[in-house]
Amino acid sequence: NHLSFFTGFGPFRQYLVNSSWEAVKELSKRGLGENIDLRIMQLPVVYQKAKEQVCKIWTTLQPLLTVHVGLAPSATALIILEQCGKNKGYQERDACGFHPEGACCVLDGPEKIESTINMKTLWKNISMEGIDIILSRDAGRYICDYTYYTSLYYGNGRAAFIHVPPLSESVTAEFLGKALQTIILAMLEQCGEQRE
Repeated sequence: NHLSFFTGFGPFRQYLVNSSWEAVKELSKRGLGENIDLRIMQLPVVYQKAKEQVCKIWTTLQPLLTVHVGLAPSATALIILEQCGKNKGYQERDACGFHPEGACCVLDGPEKIESTINMKTLWKNISMEGIDIILSRDAGRYICDYTYYTSLYYGNGRAAFIHVPPLSESVTAEFLGKALQTIILAMLEQCGEQRE
């Protein structure tokens, strides 16, 4: 049985209900089949705490794959597959009013780290009714990007990041959970191919 770990984020700014966490909870209800032990965790929108939790996931559980889901306020009808995490440029303050020392994730870490998941291949292989899926190489230099880079760093690239839109009449938690399920199953298939 393979362990896969999923994180969503807690409330931030005007988003008292964070669609990323709602989507992850919905995914966990649906499951990913019998071979996957699916665990979920909510991360706070706080650099240091998010980093500590992500380090803990990798050091104690060593999952096959960790997928982080975040809310992209501007993406009203888009799901965004993020290919890489960036180390520097974290000037924006978090929910506790802090930003990381040196505005970077890992002192002396590489400039950017790519996911071992090929998002382009993934993107070509999935289509979804009712929402567009796009690719991105810039996760935005805030908690999302910071978390992603940290996870790629400690997980040797076996992490993925998906940005989801805010909840709306057309984009419900159920809808996002189902979308995540489709995307993650394709990711796991890719992981399986890489192992063979």
